[in-house]
Amino acid sequence: MSKKLIHVTGAVFIRDGKVFAAQRGEGRALAGFWEFPGGKIEANETGQEALARELREELLTEAEVGEFLARSEYEYDFGIVRLDAYLCTFTGPEPKLTEHQAIRWVTKTDLLDLEWAPADIPIVQAIVNRNF
Repeated sequence: MSKKLIHVTGAVFIRDGKVFAAQRGEGRALAGFWEFPGGKIEANETGQEALARELREELLTEAEVGEFLARSEYEYDFGIVRLDAYLCTFTGPEPKLTEHQAIRWVTKTDLLDLEWAPADIPIVQAIVNRNF
């Protein structure tokens, strides 16, 4: 039996040479791992629309969703996650913790020191290999 494909989006915010990272909260799948905030794409939603909605729900802020950065796929025990990452810019208030236990701005060189969710690791590599 094939595993369920879960299509999600992730926001890559880069500001002043640093990258925004969010740590998954306790009691959630992959708790404690770092990720790019975002979530599932619902029916009749584009990836960009889903990402803007998820950022409003998860971080209580607004963001402009920009260019597509990279895609990764990772097979977890609960399904296959396809992650589409987009470059984003905050346009609303500073993000607030609702579902995450921590958020931080990390230098490009320190990105690899965080324990990333497996689906997010190829996105981290795409950022490290990009000039900004």
